[in-house]
Amino acid sequence: MHSAKAKLLTLLLAWAAAEICRRMHMPVPWMLGPLLATALATLAGLPTCSSLRLRNGGQWVMGASLGLYFTPAIVTQLVNLWWAVLAAVAWSLALGMVYADWLYRSCAGRLRGVPDESLRPSAYFAGAIGAASEMTLLAEKEGARTDLVAASHSLRMLIVVLVMPFGMLLAKSWWSLEAVDVAPQASAMSFTVAGGAWLALFTVAGGLTLKLLRLPNPWFLGPLLVAIGLAASETAPATVPTLLSNTAQLVIGVSLGVRFSPQFLHTAPRWLAHVALGTLGLIAACAAFAAFLAWVTGLHPATAILGTAPGGMTEMSITAKALQLGVPVVTALQVTRLVAVLILVRPAYHLWGIHRRDGAHSRQP
Repeated sequence: MHSAKAKLLTLLLAWAAAEICRRMHMPVPWMLGPLLATALATLAGLPTCSSLRLRNGGQWVMGASLGLYFTPAIVTQLVNLWWAVLAAVAWSLALGMVYADWLYRSCAGRLRGVPDESLRPSAYFAGAIGAASEMTLLAEKEGARTDLVAASHSLRMLIVVLVMPFGMLLAKSWWSLEAVDVAPQASAMSFTVAGGAWLALFTVAGGLTLKLLRLPNPWFLGPLLVAIGLAASETAPATVPTLLSNTAQLVIGVSLGVRFSPQFLHTAPRWLAHVALGTLGLIAACAAFAAFLAWVTGLHPATAILGTAPGGMTEMSITAKALQLGVPVVTALQVTRLVAVLILVRPAYHLWGIHRRDGAHSRQP
């Protein structure tokens, strides 16, 4: 009962924060408001609580909502940009390894109780861009300190999710940008109870399928893939109501905010300080790459920046949706990076380890 009461009070706090942010005209208010409010409340020691079922439901709604942007014209555009998507993936993997090497060198021998054999995999999987929860599981298999890995991804997520919406809001003013694209099908389609029921049935089936296959983020990727298929074939039965989309953003914001317990601040302060500094460097490096990508592809810089940002797939897609900044391109870039990281990050770790050992031997007299 205590848990149920804590969840209800947390949701009420999140709703009040979202409403305040909306009235203040903050970017992405339904995610940022709950995220900030619950993070501050949790750090203050208040008994905040997040529901896993609500979080999964929020990811399901956002996956279905974002997938409806993939009209036939948008899919054709993305197919023509396949090489740019692969370039963005290669960049993310390389940048993650450079960041991990910097993080390792900066903290080696300076973290009490963390030997080198634990710090090396910790730094590597903390540096990987994307798939935060999966990186923690993989890090454990390599003998890493999972608390360091989880803390680094949580802090990086918080910084990116806070910086990017405000940065994009300033960019919209700078570029006099109204909207990069609004998918016709997603904007023109109406909602009906019958159509919504069919859309829910199809997308839930997609989520359950990926869950049975034990694939990552099944409640986001499953509905997303199903909705993409429906939108691309022009057979989507309904759109997702704005109220439902806002509610989904709220519960996702809560699920991010409750990670920041009072113990979080005591997790190797030097480590967290370097993670924060490195995250700002990652944002700057990704923005520079995005500017180059926009120049060679003709994409709008704001879309390229969100698509390559070192943040979460769901959160960056939500930001693109809220600010109308190339939702399909951002989602495609983020999803492709997630899949690539999951497949390649562990083999790349062993290559990274071999390189470091060879470099160490070559420096010996």
